[in-house]
Amino acid sequence: MQNSFFRAIENKTGVSMDELFTLANAISNADFTNEHQVRKIVRKVGRLANKPVSKELEDQLTNSILQKGSSISLTDIEKML
Repeated sequence: MQNSFFRAIENKTGVSMDELFTLANAISNADFTNEHQVRKIVRKVGRLANKPVSKELEDQLTNSILQKGSSISLTDIEKML
């Protein structure tokens, strides 16, 4: 059951489960008041979502996330992109 579920997600998103788990782990352990960590996560989500993130967009997203602090989630970041 789990293998078919994970394969379905990989097929639909084009992102391996290893990459998703790595990102989820990074987000769950991130300090969203640390600008360097936030920028790193924004770039990673952009790459995984196959969405270009310009320097200007990265700045906007980073500032928005830093203002929200620890109340941010992966879904919030995806919506911003």
